[in-house]
Amino acid sequence: MNRTQLSQLAVLAAVAAHRSFRAAGKELSIAPSAVSHAVSSLEESLCVRLLARTTRSVSPTEEGKLLLERLAPALEEIEIALEDTLAARGRPAGTLRITAPRFASDLLLAPRLGDFLNTYPDIALEIANEDGFTDIVREGFDAGIRLEESLEADMIAVKISPDIRTVIAGSPAYFEKNPKPLHPRDLVHHRCIKRRFTNGAIYRWEFEKDGRELIVAIDGPLIVTEDRLSMLGALNGVGLAYLFNIRVEQELAEGRLIRVLEDWCPPYPGAYVYYPSRRQMRPALRAFIDFFKYTS
Repeated sequence: MNRTQLSQLAVLAAVAAHRSFRAAGKELSIAPSAVSHAVSSLEESLCVRLLARTTRSVSPTEEGKLLLERLAPALEEIEIALEDTLAARGRPAGTLRITAPRFASDLLLAPRLGDFLNTYPDIALEIANEDGFTDIVREGFDAGIRLEESLEADMIAVKISPDIRTVIAGSPAYFEKNPKPLHPRDLVHHRCIKRRFTNGAIYRWEFEKDGRELIVAIDGPLIVTEDRLSMLGALNGVGLAYLFNIRVEQELAEGRLIRVLEDWCPPYPGAYVYYPSRRQMRPALRAFIDFFKYTS
């Protein structure tokens, strides 16, 4: 292999990751025509088609997939080696891709993003808001953030939040017209704000007391896809919302929301950043974890 082929392989990997010559060119700061020429030259030298091209899409052929699967670890090692060189000078660098549910982005990351990116100006941070568990290796993320109960056993996890408690809450105006529920079973008589997950399922509210678990299928006039809308609905008197305490601490303290069924909502482990076990961690990811990890 010559040096030209090494650069062509890097171009091929970028095209395959983005499924686009234009997007790969933008990442590599070269013209799309140069991207196309590099891939075509590599295919000619190897006498094999590596990308299937149509007018609307680009995707690896079977031969291309096999090459990229074997190529990925080597390219990653090269990238880490280059990043380590910068990190040795106190400058972790590179693009860092994180998948996180919206509550984690809003409440755990956003308040400190300015400090993190000012501390590490050579890191470009990309955050994708997704509620479902994401295969970070397959989807090309460096790490993900999820609640402890959602983590897979083969992932390394570092805690980035204190323990979390569920809050069932409604506005004072709502409770002027409706009695406070004393038991989760009472919720069948209340207007509750429902949450639909990305897989289409409606979340059934979970409770626990003295080791006893209870799941309640609630009903109500509003269905949302993220907890901030649940909070806003509750504040506006729509009904009861199922929220995390870190989302509504101020609203509860100011009396704009009233909490009920607190004895059925014990604390549980909070949010974790998770990532696959590798021989070497990227300096940018190490900096991210060290910055955001929870210390009691």
